[in-house]
Amino acid sequence: MKKNKIINEYIKKTRQRINTYVDNNKPFITYVITILINSLLLRILTMKSFDAVFTIKPLIADLAFILFVGSFVYLIKPNHQKKRFIYLLIVAFLLTLICIINSIYYTFYTSFSSISLIATSKFIVEVGDAVTQNVLQIKDLIYLWGPIVMIMTYYKLKKEGYYKDKKRLNSTKKMMVKTIYVALILAGLFIINLSSLEVGRFMKQWNREYIVKRFGIFTYHLNDAVKSLEPKLVTLFGYDSAKENFDQYFIDNPTIYKSNMYTNIFEGMNIIAIHAESIQTAAMEQVFNGLELTPNLNRLAREGIFFDHFYNQVSVGTSSDTEFTLNTSLMPSSIGTVFVNYFDREYISIPKLLKEKGYYAFSMHGNNGSFWNRNVMHKSLGYNKFYSKESFEIDDIVGLGLSDKSFFRQSINYILDIKEKHSPYYGTMIMLSNHTPFNDLDKYGNFAVDIKETVISPDGTSEVVTYPYMEETKLGNYFKSTHYADAAIGEFIQELDNNNLLENTVIIIYGDHDARLSKSNWNLLYNYDKDSDSVLDESDLNYIDFNSYSYELNRRTPFIIWTKERTFNRKVSSVMGAYDIAPTLGNMFNFKNPYALGKDIFNHLDDNIVVFPNSNWLTNTVYYNSQKGEYLTLTNSIISSDYIDNNIEYTEKLLEVSNNIINYNLLNFSKEK
Repeated sequence: MKKNKIINEYIKKTRQRINTYVDNNKPFITYVITILINSLLLRILTMKSFDAVFTIKPLIADLAFILFVGSFVYLIKPNHQKKRFIYLLIVAFLLTLICIINSIYYTFYTSFSSISLIATSKFIVEVGDAVTQNVLQIKDLIYLWGPIVMIMTYYKLKKEGYYKDKKRLNSTKKMMVKTIYVALILAGLFIINLSSLEVGRFMKQWNREYIVKRFGIFTYHLNDAVKSLEPKLVTLFGYDSAKENFDQYFIDNPTIYKSNMYTNIFEGMNIIAIHAESIQTAAMEQVFNGLELTPNLNRLAREGIFFDHFYNQVSVGTSSDTEFTLNTSLMPSSIGTVFVNYFDREYISIPKLLKEKGYYAFSMHGNNGSFWNRNVMHKSLGYNKFYSKESFEIDDIVGLGLSDKSFFRQSINYILDIKEKHSPYYGTMIMLSNHTPFNDLDKYGNFAVDIKETVISPDGTSEVVTYPYMEETKLGNYFKSTHYADAAIGEFIQELDNNNLLENTVIIIYGDHDARLSKSNWNLLYNYDKDSDSVLDESDLNYIDFNSYSYELNRRTPFIIWTKERTFNRKVSSVMGAYDIAPTLGNMFNFKNPYALGKDIFNHLDDNIVVFPNSNWLTNTVYYNSQKGEYLTLTNSIISSDYIDNNIEYTEKLLEVSNNIINYNLLNFSKEK
């Protein structure tokens, strides 16, 4: 009985202390609760998976961080309650801003933002319409409820005379120390429950979604802030270990160039590479009312070599990541973008390797040369000259700038001049018009993305009935934009032919990344119900389950190799990544990059692997999602655990060595440590 009495007394006193603390710290508690809920909301509205939402670890981590940064409010004198509130409100607003930015960013990149991306913020300004029209959504502003509730609570308490009660004027340093103590206990509980796998991924920072899922958004950004300092610190620490891992990787995974049926087939020929903005292979497969959406690309694909399971391995640098990976056979950087953050490194690239064979290398783009730092980075990649916006007359604008048709038309004279002075040459033509937000409908032409059907009435007369289908939808507008881009490519090929520029020339076309449209847009395409002009119900027998895996695998972009001088009529359906282009072309044009991470696809049609920057990977038989720790089987093959484990290990080693090459400038062999 005495023991129970003691326990009850302890519980009573504890309850009183809690009630007293809550009563004396309502503004602080409001701050903690609102921001903690926002961190949970972010995971709910972005990742949406069960283990991302209903797990205690990220909540504990976020709570520890929220308590720690909020604890400094107690350094403000107790009689300055307004200043205390302003401090909490500023902190709350900054943490809310982190949630808003990441919510917007996730919509566009299916990943989370990085402090290192501040350097690229000017590029977001230049594509502001794309963000506001295609990315910013109501859900991204829901997080503002937190600061609003805090303001309402402050004035409500002020009206009730809450701040005039001297009993509530807490001591300063003592309360701060107690709050920090609680935050450290929570952090300790969080840390001791981490697995070695979680710690490893946290240190590497490749898979941002995984880290936010397990560590919370605020811990992720703390780690990101430290990682963002790496470019400044790598010259001081870690070089020897990185160099050792680099050497060992290429001993275990040597870049081997084997002969095959395409070896040296194009040696000495000119190359014109078309960087096709946002064109997806799925767009090439669309037919509306009997008309191909992309007749020119389809013709080139039929006549040339068409890789219909080609995937770009982009990270936050989108188009610039594709340029980098394609030319160097390295992966994008895990921190920031190579074009902006690591432009001063030494790289082995296609332009440099071709220049060793007597080629002249140039690039052209109708946008500002400073966009993605191209005017600097293209020199680092080895291009002799970069023709940017200043080289063209801006006589026709579509989307973000000079129209593709005008860009291609004006480029002909430049190419003629280059041909006269240099032979052979390698040129990269970077398109622009098909960039989101795809809203210049009056410029795209009259291609209809509806459904027209001829209906016979009982009296024998017929009429054409039109169903809206993709009209006035984001995806429909994208299709119209893609049709325009396809027409521009067709006109360019024709002008090259008219000026004898297709002689002894190979045309290479690659989509730089997907259109960045949501899964719901594609769901309408595959599940349109004419009768209701809406999406089919999931219970309908004709319903196609376009799930998250379908969406990821749908991000294929075209890769086409074509020349007027020879018809191949070959489709290659083996999975292929952007880092495989340099080795594949190297075999065809007889140049070799000994430190390529990709492979010549024609020597690996059955066993190739595409590694993505977030540590997902894809083979002909499996798509592995590292965030979920699960995989989708693409064939009827039996998949062993060893197969999965070996590819996971290979992926992590490849990403590590690629980052080390970039961070530590390991390809600068002329500079000894």
